[in-house]
Amino acid sequence: MRLLVVFTGLLLVLNTCEAQTSLGLWCYKCVSTHPGCGTVFDWRWYWSYTCPNANDKCVKIIEKKGAEEVITRDCLSSIQGIRRDIPADVYEGCRPAASDVRLAQYVFNDIDELDIRRNYYDNTTFCFCDFDHFCNAGGKPVVSALTLTITLILLSSWFHF
Repeated sequence: MRLLVVFTGLLLVLNTCEAQTSLGLWCYKCVSTHPGCGTVFDWRWYWSYTCPNANDKCVKIIEKKGAEEVITRDCLSSIQGIRRDIPADVYEGCRPAASDVRLAQYVFNDIDELDIRRNYYDNTTFCFCDFDHFCNAGGKPVVSALTLTITLILLSSWFHF
């Protein structure tokens, strides 16, 4: 029984070391105009994408205007150069977009489809996550097989199944 507890502890330490030495956070990268990337996300259509920065976050941007909804999934470092409406608070959770009154102040363009002032959508929400790989899928949380195995081993050693 002691050997089993030592083996379980060793597995936990190895799992922790593996998570700390990974190259970066894995996120999905897609837009809801692509198949399987809408409100119902189908992970079989998309490969994982390793975020370029070490302390990066996965982002899911939900933009709504009436019944129209556009969902964008990506890494925070990839969208920082493109979007000016990222909220200042990028901790875990969802927040409304920040408003920038200076956005497109000196641009006088009549093409509405470019949306250079970012005022087409009525409601824009940013959802951030950085604790789990693939967390911007927006689905139900998944328990890893290693965690489930360790839990079953500990329970069996304590209750002698």
